[in-house]
Amino acid sequence: MIQPAQNTELVEQLAKQKATVFAMDCIPRTLSRGQAFDVLSSQANIAGYRAVIEAANEFGRFFSGQMTAAGKVPPAKVLVLGGGVAGLAAIQTAKNMGAVVRGFDVRAAVKEQVESMGGQFLEVDFEEAGEGAGGYAKEMSKEWFDAAAVMLKKQCEEVDIIVATAQIPGRKAPVLITQDMVDVMKAGSVTVDLAAESGGNIASTVADKLITTPNGVKCVGYTDINSRLASTSSSLFGNNQQKFIMSAGPQTTGTKGEFLIDHEDEAVRGMLVLENGEMRWPAPVPPPPPPKVEKPKDPAVLLAELQAEVEARDPRPVYMRSAMWATGGSSALLALGAVTPNVEFGSMLSVFSLAGVCGYYTVWGVAHALHSPLMAVTNAISGMTAVGGLVLMNHAPNAGAHILGAGATLISTINISGGFLVTKKMLDMFKRPDDPPEYYEFYAVPAGVLGAGFLVGQSMGYEHIGSVLGVTSGICCVGGIAGLSSQETARMGNTLGMTGVGLGMTATLGSMHFTPGFALETAALLGTGSALGYGIASRVGPTSLPQTVAAFHSLVGLAAVGTAIGDWSAYCADPNDLNMDGVRSMGIVLATGIGSVTATGSLVAYGKLDGSLDSSPMNISGRDQVPPSPNSSLHLKANLLALSMH
Repeated sequence: MIQPAQNTELVEQLAKQKATVFAMDCIPRTLSRGQAFDVLSSQANIAGYRAVIEAANEFGRFFSGQMTAAGKVPPAKVLVLGGGVAGLAAIQTAKNMGAVVRGFDVRAAVKEQVESMGGQFLEVDFEEAGEGAGGYAKEMSKEWFDAAAVMLKKQCEEVDIIVATAQIPGRKAPVLITQDMVDVMKAGSVTVDLAAESGGNIASTVADKLITTPNGVKCVGYTDINSRLASTSSSLFGNNQQKFIMSAGPQTTGTKGEFLIDHEDEAVRGMLVLENGEMRWPAPVPPPPPPKVEKPKDPAVLLAELQAEVEARDPRPVYMRSAMWATGGSSALLALGAVTPNVEFGSMLSVFSLAGVCGYYTVWGVAHALHSPLMAVTNAISGMTAVGGLVLMNHAPNAGAHILGAGATLISTINISGGFLVTKKMLDMFKRPDDPPEYYEFYAVPAGVLGAGFLVGQSMGYEHIGSVLGVTSGICCVGGIAGLSSQETARMGNTLGMTGVGLGMTATLGSMHFTPGFALETAALLGTGSALGYGIASRVGPTSLPQTVAAFHSLVGLAAVGTAIGDWSAYCADPNDLNMDGVRSMGIVLATGIGSVTATGSLVAYGKLDGSLDSSPMNISGRDQVPPSPNSSLHLKANLLALSMH
């Protein structure tokens, strides 16, 4: 770590000794190959990590929030200044320890990196680019510093810990936290200044000292921060040097084990300070590449290209292909209409098609961060298999079908209750302490009005009011899934999903004939299932939520299989009473097959997520014995033979 710009006397002394010197801190940062021997990055990563450890040692509270019987402890708020390697390492470490982390840097490109690690990026209300040469930050204007001071002073009033990492090569570190900002920090707060050796980013920093200000702020100014993690620092530093030495020769000669000072090697030349006592630093800036001279094209070639461009601009082929696809689809629809057995099949096909279109467009807009809550809420909505179980119970001619219907109702209700609670717990992980309060319980009023109005209408003889409630249930379920498209509407989506499932269950129950015994049994099943689902989901921690969704989803598959088998059992008990047409038969077959795949696949997913099963892919023996040739019939036959054996 020569730092030739700062240590001119050391460089002159080494030159008198005719030494050849490489500065490990002068590696070109933008050189991809140089990352393996970039000492600044490896040591800055350690410094950022250790800075958070030092802050935690001096801080008098948990980093993560705690909710105990003795009281509530809020999470620590950490502000990291500088989004380089050290700053990002500090953000990651503080976030892993459970703190609420905020990051700040003059370079706008750092925003995405800070947010990807779970931090909140702070911005100054002043337009000025902060990117400098070589990936470093540049020195900002006075106007920018004035605007930043207003924002940072407000942050100092709120945060508990500040980790400062901002430095500019060859210059004094900028002072970002002034003394008046330190004065407004709360007693017990901690600052760690990694730029203490070059002047410090925090006005109260004293190099190599830990001081406490009059208002109770502990200021850490250690300059030997890497030595406080000596084993790792030495190991990575040694690896950097070894990889540089091993790369210097082979990069030019191609001969391993040969060391060569090659002035044409960008990495070697950039780090070379002295060569036999002669000054070689700084490295000359490479000349820009010569402008590309294009040869004039042949007139015939130009004419052909112009004709191709005119043909490409002609929109008729595009519309022709689209029209041909539409014609094929129309023909397929006509063929399907010709073979439709009855009106019921056409109605079911219409509902299925519209549901598919709605599902595609609602799920397509869901944010990536909300994919797990999306799976949880769709899984909870799929608990509508309870409707099939209830209908089967109401019309079962034998005890076997009745038991299967009751079992499907019970486990579907477990999935509904537990699934929506798991979704809520997932969404609560995105909730910040300073978010405004939410009162989604108020939406129980319109849901209750719909349900009660339906029951009153049924009792007054309005037979078709149930269809309206069914449509409302479907709209709420689709809206629940669509609500997961953003974090602002995600909790509303969960509320809509619960409303949709509740209205669907109400419409089903309202259309059934109840005896006192059947009503008591139904209430017991629904109540027990809801209590079990809620109890299971309540005990699940944040790290176990994904596998819990998989476990609940297996219940949906089992419910579908049980209902299908029960329906077939009911038909076998009284073939004359039930109309077993092709549509119903196909429904039983599909429900059994898809439900079985859902149940077993979800259980395997649960085992892999939980660590109970090996998560590595299956290695089928014999799969690589035949060379993979896509045009080889022998390859296809061998694959089919191997598949049939397993």
